[in-house]
Amino acid sequence: MGEGLNKWLKQTKKLDSKQEVILNVAVLNVFLRTKKDEILDLYGLTEPQYNVLRILKGVYPDGHPRCEIINRMIDPSPDITRLIDRLIKKKLVKRMKDKDDKRMSVAKITDKGILLTDEITKKIKEKFDVLLTDVNDESCKYVSEFCEKIYGERK
Repeated sequence: MGEGLNKWLKQTKKLDSKQEVILNVAVLNVFLRTKKDEILDLYGLTEPQYNVLRILKGVYPDGHPRCEIINRMIDPSPDITRLIDRLIKKKLVKRMKDKDDKRMSVAKITDKGILLTDEITKKIKEKFDVLLTDVNDESCKYVSEFCEKIYGERK
């Protein structure tokens, strides 16, 4: 087991390479989420709320109905309606009736939501650029390809 993983897990038990990589990915996920949450906490947002803002910013000036937002989330929220309600309360998102189907509502990001999303994204990028200072582009591509080999065709 790698030295960094040994320190994190406070153990020295020998693992096979597949167990080790799964644990390393899990530890990295927690580590990166913690670093991102440090920034999101400054703005009173959660990771799922930020994910929704990024999704809606990506289709601006259009929006998405709840089901489409859920389909695009990294970690789908079972209670997307309340999550969107909280973003509406903060004036980061607005809810509109669909122009074709009046029974369906569409969430759209507001100008305030765009500005906040841009600000947070910039801070997260700056923090992650520092974390990845010693990691070259070739390594990043390798890790991305590795991850996609595992989950790419299974969603």
